[in-house]
Amino acid sequence: MEENLQKVSHRRFNILTEEWVLVSPHRTKRPWQGKEEKTTIKDKVSFDPNCYLCAGNLRANGERNPNYEDVFVFENDFAALTKSEEGFRINSGLLKAESETGICKVVCFSPDHSKSLAQMSVKEIEKVIYAWQNEYKILGENERVNYVQIFENKGDIMGCSNPHPHGQIWSQSSIPNEVLKKDRAQFNYYQKNQQSLVGDYLKEELKHKERIVFENRAFTVLVPFWAIWPYETIIIPKSHQTDIKKIPTSETILFAEAISVLTKTYDRLFNCSFPYSSGIHQAPTNGKRNEHWHWHMSFYPPLLRSATVKKFMVGYEMFASPQRDITPELAAKTLKEISDKIY
Repeated sequence: MEENLQKVSHRRFNILTEEWVLVSPHRTKRPWQGKEEKTTIKDKVSFDPNCYLCAGNLRANGERNPNYEDVFVFENDFAALTKSEEGFRINSGLLKAESETGICKVVCFSPDHSKSLAQMSVKEIEKVIYAWQNEYKILGENERVNYVQIFENKGDIMGCSNPHPHGQIWSQSSIPNEVLKKDRAQFNYYQKNQQSLVGDYLKEELKHKERIVFENRAFTVLVPFWAIWPYETIIIPKSHQTDIKKIPTSETILFAEAISVLTKTYDRLFNCSFPYSSGIHQAPTNGKRNEHWHWHMSFYPPLLRSATVKKFMVGYEMFASPQRDITPELAAKTLKEISDKIY
């Protein structure tokens, strides 16, 4: 089976979204004559007087940041979702629309403008996790919030508008598309097996070992069997936890360690500040038990062959199905060799 996966074009099934991805391992041999870019090394400073997110600076809306010393959370000055209570619904034939409300926040990881998660200590990352847990709890207790999405866009090619280390939290009244897919798949599996779909999947991965990048006592970092992005990874807790509030106090430091090792590994892969979008998928805050949920954190990096050659979702991917050339097994082997040296 493994030999075929490395040589023959095939499809792989994503058990969480119930969608397929096309894998074409033979295409890694094709010559590259696409776009090449030069990397530019920017001077890093720990404080930028022109940065809207640095401690003590004025933000774009005229408010001044406090002189924060670790993690700083505030409501987004240009939020995609608002608290407006002016609800509406349109249902005219095939034309449907409805109002959507929510609360959006910005999470500054550190007052040091020069750091990313990869440069932060494990203890510093743990403080970020505490902030995520606190915001998930506070926002989730709002009766108008049914889902809390925690995410980070790192790097300007991922649409990050400010280089200061930060992430975002969008909470909203509806449950978004990707979460609905995972909710349905996990619910159906749990109803049938009384077991966590993600937990059972992790057991299989730990048995095979081909796609494991790093693990400690409580968490595993791996390249998913169905990964779309070249060096896509997922962090999964080994015990069944529906959301990040359920992480035992003794294990938050181990989650921080997993993030630290992974982000350092990424930076060393192509010797650059590795761009990605990361996000935590966890149980909705809709008042249901949601015991079928098993939270996980995914990283979607766009780099393909070097610090300047990117993977774009174009052509076939836009009109038919996601497709990849480098197999998840080869990607995992490359990342594991780096992470082993770091750890």
